[in-house]
Amino acid sequence: MTAIRGAAAAVTGAASGIGRALALELAARGCDLALADRDEAGLATLAAEINRAHSQKVTVHRVDVGEPKQIQDFAQAAIADHPGLNIVVNNAGVALMGRFDEIDQAQMDWLMNINFWGVVHGTRAFLPHLAGQREAHIVNLSSIFGIIAPPGQTAYAAAKFAVRGFSESLRHELQMAASPVRLSVVHPGGVATHIARNSRSGIGMTDNARRAQSIERFENSARTTPKDAALRIIAGIEKNQPRILIGNDARLMDLVQRLRPATYWSVLARLIERMTKATK
Repeated sequence: MTAIRGAAAAVTGAASGIGRALALELAARGCDLALADRDEAGLATLAAEINRAHSQKVTVHRVDVGEPKQIQDFAQAAIADHPGLNIVVNNAGVALMGRFDEIDQAQMDWLMNINFWGVVHGTRAFLPHLAGQREAHIVNLSSIFGIIAPPGQTAYAAAKFAVRGFSESLRHELQMAASPVRLSVVHPGGVATHIARNSRSGIGMTDNARRAQSIERFENSARTTPKDAALRIIAGIEKNQPRILIGNDARLMDLVQRLRPATYWSVLARLIERMTKATK
């Protein structure tokens, strides 16, 4: 078990969405926080909210996780401010809409640098410190799209599958080394955040109606609140669960993929269409 009370956690992408909800819930449970995001105003608002309600130590750090040097600097500053830091949540992520032929290489590199390499660099920056703690935990955010790969998500699915593979292999290495560091990989389904609305469009995606439809479909089907997602992650940390599925939709999609690993999309496409119509 990784105890939350008395711990100190570093959380990337903390200014909004799941990261923000996670920071609030961790603070409420007695965890000090080093919060990172590109959105300095959002971080300041979050820190002020936590400080009004709790006595936990909170530090804020402007970090672009697509820049390895900024991640390294964040790790050094967070550890200096919180010497007992023993939980790292690599949460920051972005989305990119468009088929493979609609996105160029620069856009794919942009997404991979944040969604995959940001996780790798964050893990590398903090791992030596975590290995010296009595108990420690790394939480890497993948997605249900790290288990299934729908059309129109080539870049995002590639990054999230990569996070899953990296995390599972590293977890096995840590277990073989009898390390005190535990590792959980998180696969959220639809969580009611602004990730779709804030997504970039592929350079070749000129159909604004299709973009609007995709955003509407996501927001209509995203049933899980950020708070519920945060609570599920915290429970997973406390129980040292290696894989954390979030939402009934994620559990259903995971099951279908297990039953029909090569042909799951023909089934899921119909289910998703049915669920979307049911919410209108």
